[in-house]
Amino acid sequence: MDMSTFMQGLTTALEPMNLLWIVIGGFLGTIVGMLPGLGPATAVAVLIPVTFGMDPVSALILMAAIYYGAMYGGSRSSILLNTPGDGSAIAATFDGYPMARKGMAGQALAISAVASFIGGLIAVAGFILLAEPLANFALKFGPAEYFLLMLLTLSAIISLSIGRMVKGFIAMLIGLMLSTFGIDTQTGVYRFTFDIPHLSEGIDFLIVIIGIYAVGEVLYNLLTIDKQKKEKKKIGKVWFDKDQWKRSKWPILRSGPIGFIVGVLPGAGGSIASMISYTTEKQISKKSEEFGEGAPEGLAAPESANNSASVGAMIPLLTMGIPGSGTTAVMLGALIMLGIRPGPMLFESDPGLVWTFVNSMFIGNIVLVIINIALVGLLVKILDTPAKVLYPIILLLAFIGTYTLSYSAIDFFLLIIFGYLGLLFKLFDFPIAPLVLAVIVGSDMEQNFRMAVLSSNGSLGVFFQSPISIGLIILTILSLFYPLIMKLIRNRKRKHASEQRKGA
Repeated sequence: MDMSTFMQGLTTALEPMNLLWIVIGGFLGTIVGMLPGLGPATAVAVLIPVTFGMDPVSALILMAAIYYGAMYGGSRSSILLNTPGDGSAIAATFDGYPMARKGMAGQALAISAVASFIGGLIAVAGFILLAEPLANFALKFGPAEYFLLMLLTLSAIISLSIGRMVKGFIAMLIGLMLSTFGIDTQTGVYRFTFDIPHLSEGIDFLIVIIGIYAVGEVLYNLLTIDKQKKEKKKIGKVWFDKDQWKRSKWPILRSGPIGFIVGVLPGAGGSIASMISYTTEKQISKKSEEFGEGAPEGLAAPESANNSASVGAMIPLLTMGIPGSGTTAVMLGALIMLGIRPGPMLFESDPGLVWTFVNSMFIGNIVLVIINIALVGLLVKILDTPAKVLYPIILLLAFIGTYTLSYSAIDFFLLIIFGYLGLLFKLFDFPIAPLVLAVIVGSDMEQNFRMAVLSSNGSLGVFFQSPISIGLIILTILSLFYPLIMKLIRNRKRKHASEQRKGA
């Protein structure tokens, strides 16, 4: 990296007009990220016409600010309403929503904002230092490696269902089944479409997320609304305390690099990054039993990871012209229309654009943490809204978000079906995360598995050929058996301690 080019990029990023685009993009991204179904890809796609005629550098800055702004915003509704804005914000519901229910909504929002900020800064530093070697590493991932990476993610999320492993497997299988709906892209065969043309494109995972989390949560709360009327809603502080920061700081610092590396892998994205970081923290935590009940580190880790993943996804986009997520796929099309050709030569042919963009991400993270912390006091007032007003608003947003996905009334019926499925999952204590994650990665898993097997003429040995594959297989096995091993170790320690007390 040439220092003079880097400083020139910083100067360009600090120009008043570019700073304005960073603020506008970050604010719009935060607001859009809060709305169910309207994730960063939708926001960038809608605003592409605005970038026509803009300077290419400013256009790239605006689109990137919307992208990582939506990563911040997606967790707002996860924490306050148990309704993720998109797939990357699912993990924020695990401990963020329980914190809000315990009267710590302000603290949860503050932890989320700071974790996203630090994760973003770690990723920007990683981009500056590691863009080229990580891009080369990502090229080593073939279909077999991608399949095993997704398998690792699923096994890790199932391992969280301690005491409910069988239910976790059932939920995962349901999710994988749902991911097979639609036209098989390799054979053209229609699968489980029930002669409904709309289902030929499959079931959008955002409909599953919105239905299970938003509609399912409303239906479940309606069953207990009488009890809720007696409860006094507490807002809590708008900043976290020393103990919460002490528990969160190391998970944030560990999860930032995890999210960044996963984000670099094309197709992996924030959903996988946040799930891997969450499961990692739960498995190494001394207070793992508090995860899912409002553990601050259970919120901080995935928030750091998903924001750093959004920055990591820019590496394959800019260095190889390969979109690392749905949003960067939309951005790739916009950049080509603006005359920017992402690829290996971009760093040599237009270094000013690249380093202006990198510096804008650094500045954007500072702007976004200020915006999100300033909004904490306003956002927590959502919890003061009476149930008879709040629940219809959630349902309205859910139906609007669903309709904007493909403008089809059939999606409404699917939304209601998944809403009732979410209710049944809560009533019978089934973990929801394995189902949702399986829906998100299921189609890619299937296609990568089939491509890997076809490339090896039907031999499964392709999954054991590379060091990366073998490493992922070992990690998958460890993730499944780690909770059992830790339980046996704890039981042995308790037994040993009780024997010592008896001997004394």
